[in-house]
Amino acid sequence: MTIEIKDLHKNFGKNQILKGIDLTIDEGHIYAILGPNGSGKTTLIKSILGMVIPNKGLIAVLDKPIKKDWRYRKKIDYLPQIANFPPNIKVKELIHMIKDLRNSPSAEGELIALFGLEPFLNKKLSTLSGGTKQKVNIVLTFMFDSPLIILDEPTTGLDPMALIRLKELIQREKAQGKTILITSHIMQFVEEMADKILYLLEGEIYFKGNIGELLEQTGEPDFEHAIAALTTTGSHA
Repeated sequence: MTIEIKDLHKNFGKNQILKGIDLTIDEGHIYAILGPNGSGKTTLIKSILGMVIPNKGLIAVLDKPIKKDWRYRKKIDYLPQIANFPPNIKVKELIHMIKDLRNSPSAEGELIALFGLEPFLNKKLSTLSGGTKQKVNIVLTFMFDSPLIILDEPTTGLDPMALIRLKELIQREKAQGKTILITSHIMQFVEEMADKILYLLEGEIYFKGNIGELLEQTGEPDFEHAIAALTTTGSHA
């Protein structure tokens, strides 16, 4: 297994964000983590990344507990929903900076070509459109060869061709046995990409399974209506 979580709790002040999450993420699958705003998706992801410290519970990544051991992070590639980089840095400078920080073999050349970023390498980040910035973020995420990839709203701002390229890239990484976690509000993208759905509601897992099981449980005719039904009924799987 890639990730194991036991009895995970997280409070911010009096707000209980995660309420005893138990979860196993198996190797080589694409998982979509879904749920309405405030359901705990971001807190769960940031707990796995070590960016949020839980109040209680255990997280193990690649069979090792992550507590007090930051080195596991080198085995995760993470695309944040909003990446804040210095606006005056050029694209190629940013890529070199991330390569230096990671100090791992990288394959940025192929990805730059794939997303058509050659004309933008000498441009400052502040001059780029939102979609072009997202392509840069995708290159930074996929240029290293890590077994676990976490993508937070990866489709934001992408044009149709870039979206096709992203989907191909994700499938290629999966074919190499990698484990991929995705959050997205675009249900068509989730339906195309995900092997397993994890649905969070008010800090608890309300559903875990594949899309067929979700349709069967909700009795809905399609994926979008099934997700909507989970949100309104809040019935435990």
